[in-house]
Amino acid sequence: MNLSNSTDLYWLAMTLLMTSLLWIPYIINRLLEQGIFNAVWDPTGDTYTKKIWPNRMMSAHKNAVENLVVFAPLVILIEITGLNSSATATACMIYFFARLCHYLVFTFALPLLRVITFITGFAVQVFLAATLLGI
Repeated sequence: MNLSNSTDLYWLAMTLLMTSLLWIPYIINRLLEQGIFNAVWDPTGDTYTKKIWPNRMMSAHKNAVENLVVFAPLVILIEITGLNSSATATACMIYFFARLCHYLVFTFALPLLRVITFITGFAVQVFLAATLLGI
């Protein structure tokens, strides 16, 4: 299996990479706000900061990880079963951009857009599941 032969797997890999990098901005904020020593020497795990946007960013990242647990197996199963198509590839691309937008609108506290981007990602998951089930 080669990523260059599967658009679905390409967008899954891009989503995995993006999700794995989403923590960096809010950790940089903690380092700047608390100082390096205090930020890394936190025995209680109390990671909330004085500014609200990094906390929202952390929540958006957590939500992205929670949804990746559903999205990734769906894409892998689509690939294994050979049910991938231009529709599933487009859906995977939409998922990537929906999750990226969700992260940004959550960070900047845009509630209606946050819900729309979340539902868009969820709709992709439902579409992929329906494809697997032959619906």
